[in-house]
Amino acid sequence: MKKLAVAVAAITLGLSMSTAFAHEYKLGSLEIVHPHARATPPNAPVSGGYLTIHNSGTEADRLLGGEAAFADRVEVHEMVMDGDVMKMRPVEGGLEIPAGGDVVLKPGSYHIMFIGLEGQLKEGEKVPATLNFEKAGSIEVEFSVESIKKMNDAMKKDEHGEMTHGDMKHDG
Repeated sequence: MKKLAVAVAAITLGLSMSTAFAHEYKLGSLEIVHPHARATPPNAPVSGGYLTIHNSGTEADRLLGGEAAFADRVEVHEMVMDGDVMKMRPVEGGLEIPAGGDVVLKPGSYHIMFIGLEGQLKEGEKVPATLNFEKAGSIEVEFSVESIKKMNDAMKKDEHGEMTHGDMKHDG
């Protein structure tokens, strides 16, 4: 009987831990997966935020931006090549999340910009921010702060030269 109690306790603990590490949020037909931000050196004015948004609905939505107590502004940005120069710019009108589709915000592509940081973002912290969508409304999520090295190690290229992150294939 004691072994059964230990086994049940271990399973319960394992399930609660997997839920804690899932790091997913749901807002209507939108699912926000693994929001994470780049750790910063002291006095850095900005940081990038990254996540995947899945829209299981029949209508497109738009990520408009957000708010965070640790930053003056939260904007959606994109990186684009202009000739031989990589440029970053805000996404005017918000980022479309297509019906039945996924949008991946990742380094070198679409991402969240935390502008005017109030302090250093340190690896291992979780920082709350609100994401605003045109149709679904707003949701508060926690961004896990990760080191640049950890983020770079997680990004790999598959046999076709496309970026991957863990088991998730990224478009672009």
